[in-house]
Amino acid sequence: MLLYVRHRPVRAVHHRTHLCANIQRVRFASSTSGSSSAFQTFLNSRATVASATLATVGSVAWYAHLYGSLPFIPEVHANAPQEEGLHPPHFPWSHSGVLDSFDHASIRRGYQVYREVCAACHSLDRIAWRNLVGVSHTVDEVKAMAEEVEYEDGPNDQGEMFQRPGKLADYMQPPYPNEEAARASNAGALPPDLSLIVKARHGGPDYIFALLTGYTDPPAGFEVPNGMNYNPYFPSNTIAMARVLFDGLVEFDDGTPATTTQMAKDVVTFLNWAAEPEHDERKKAGLKAVILFSALTAISLYVKRYKWSYIKSRKIFYNPPTTKGHQ
Repeated sequence: MLLYVRHRPVRAVHHRTHLCANIQRVRFASSTSGSSSAFQTFLNSRATVASATLATVGSVAWYAHLYGSLPFIPEVHANAPQEEGLHPPHFPWSHSGVLDSFDHASIRRGYQVYREVCAACHSLDRIAWRNLVGVSHTVDEVKAMAEEVEYEDGPNDQGEMFQRPGKLADYMQPPYPNEEAARASNAGALPPDLSLIVKARHGGPDYIFALLTGYTDPPAGFEVPNGMNYNPYFPSNTIAMARVLFDGLVEFDDGTPATTTQMAKDVVTFLNWAAEPEHDERKKAGLKAVILFSALTAISLYVKRYKWSYIKSRKIFYNPPTTKGHQ
């Protein structure tokens, strides 16, 4: 009896110690499972996936913006590496920003440079006189410029073609009637149409500006063929077109000094507008769309939370049916 009394407290102490250890183990397991469950929920949430995707796409886009290409996607060019010209630097164009528009005074000066210098060889087939209205000139100014050009029209009542002054609906007249005449007047070289030249050349406006201002003497040992001119920015570094822009070549109406770089900058701005006449309107529409869809997204998220909050937060209890035998 004494032995039973002595060992009973010891057995109770061991039982109590074992029970406390189990309680501590359960508490630790519950806290660990809770933290891991919260972490797994965070990883599997849609917000986390969308944030990771947005960060990845943004990083790739920023790298491509800085360096022009991606390291794992090589660029494809029609020319061999030895045929590529010098890569043009990036210039701070006033319209290159997300919300920036064209400098319309520069477009007006650029059209003057095109008309007095470039139009002697290069056409602008996709631009009509009416496209200039409200962009660089007034209606009366454009009508006067169009009437200075004679267009063939007809036939008349006698079945003959006749010449008439230009109208706003007419497209700008090319300098040559056909491709053969253009090649014959330029020693076999075909001057390209400038309507989409900014979009058609790698480097865009930077390349055109660098090409117009990049004429220089060839380095020692470089042979320039007869009838060609050295320009490091043109593929193969030789170009049939000679330098055409010189200081004071034109006289701007607004008094802007007609330096070589100023004329090149203005004519490139004009050609950039010619390639993208919808540029300013597109950015306006894009800004309106961003504001509209941002507001709609906020409203949709609010309505979604309002409609689904009570459904997602409710608890469902199941009371199984009981039979009389188990009561």
